[in-house]
Amino acid sequence: MVLLAGASGSGKTSLCRRVGLPVLALDHFYRDGDDPQLPHRFGIVDWDHPDCWDADAAMATVARLCAQGAADVPGYDIATSRRIGHSRLDLAGAPVLVAEGIFAASLVTACRDAGLLADALCLQMHPAQTFVRRLARDLVESRKPPLTLVKRGLGLARGERAQVQGWIAAGCRPLTLAEAERALRTLAIR
Repeated sequence: MVLLAGASGSGKTSLCRRVGLPVLALDHFYRDGDDPQLPHRFGIVDWDHPDCWDADAAMATVARLCAQGAADVPGYDIATSRRIGHSRLDLAGAPVLVAEGIFAASLVTACRDAGLLADALCLQMHPAQTFVRRLARDLVESRKPPLTLVKRGLGLARGERAQVQGWIAAGCRPLTLAEAERALRTLAIR
């Protein structure tokens, strides 16, 4: 198991596609947007707050994938903020599984304690770059209203350096996109 953290828009998903390893998108473990317990920020649910995410279900799925090589994974539609069924993730004998998402670092200790952790990485880039990448993606995908995306994006950019420091403190190695790609490719050929 490789855990891959990074700010929203840092390139986690596209990196995983390029490397070609099986990927567990941790975003699929968000709670439904109408849950009254969810925290709010920027006038919407604060999707960057750990209380919006079901860490126990994510870890159970990680453990199942590592033990059995396949598991049912929830689907999640970010535009409507709700789960939309399940799909089957089969590792097909791959040597490494990548679990990617902004909450990946919160699984480092549990994966290490369970003997599942091959590596923990966090992508590091300038907050202005992730702001532009995130905004472009979110507008194309119509994730939320444009003004909300801009306000949210500016707030996330202001807190991004502290977020990366938190991932490092949780046990992730900070890498550029190119360094992370080399690390994943090396693990893929083991």
